[in-house]
Amino acid sequence: MFLINRFFNEKAGLVSFSRQQASDFAKKVAGDFNPIHDPDAKRFCVPGDLLFAVVLARYGLSQHMHFKFLGMVGDGVALRFPEKMRDKKLSILDEKGREYLTVEAQGDTNNEETLIDILTRRYVEFSGQTFLHILVPLMREHQVMINPKRPLVIYESMSIDMMEIDVNDIALELTNSSLEVNGKRGDATLEFSLLASGEVVGKGKKTMVLSSLRPFDEDVIAQLVEQYSASKEAVD
Repeated sequence: MFLINRFFNEKAGLVSFSRQQASDFAKKVAGDFNPIHDPDAKRFCVPGDLLFAVVLARYGLSQHMHFKFLGMVGDGVALRFPEKMRDKKLSILDEKGREYLTVEAQGDTNNEETLIDILTRRYVEFSGQTFLHILVPLMREHQVMINPKRPLVIYESMSIDMMEIDVNDIALELTNSSLEVNGKRGDATLEFSLLASGEVVGKGKKTMVLSSLRPFDEDVIAQLVEQYSASKEAVD
């Protein structure tokens, strides 16, 4: 088990993430090398996958879950995670009452630590492959790209729908990906299946926002991919 507690701090009922903790989770657990998760990033942001992991660890896996990300969590932002979900709903706010994440759950819930750990690792590893293997081909297909000097790709929402939650192992498999371009904004959608012993036991969907889109440039994208790959190799 990767021990999620290593990646956040908790004091007086408030949860916060240091730049290094968030970056370590992104790079060493998720394989996500988005520059906004670098410890020295000017527009630093805690990975949405880390918030997802904390929610699963605290409240378990429900058959149907929908996560909506409402704001970028910066360095040292303290969040209050309620002791329990109320009416199968959860709202994560900071000390000033600003809302960063909402969660809605339905159906049965499994709190078995091994399953939560496996699903979390499988999901964030899948998520970490998004840029190179999914977003770059989608941008090429639609002939648009993010700003290479300030590449910004952020979570918008994700959902999981499980037919079976009493399983021992989970794998994720991409089933569809799409990109809708509206001016300088792109909305990317990834759909995936969840499998146990090769059988489909659920499905999921992740949506992301790509900002400051511009005409596609193969040479510039090649440089961006090279930088991303170099960062990954430095950690590996």
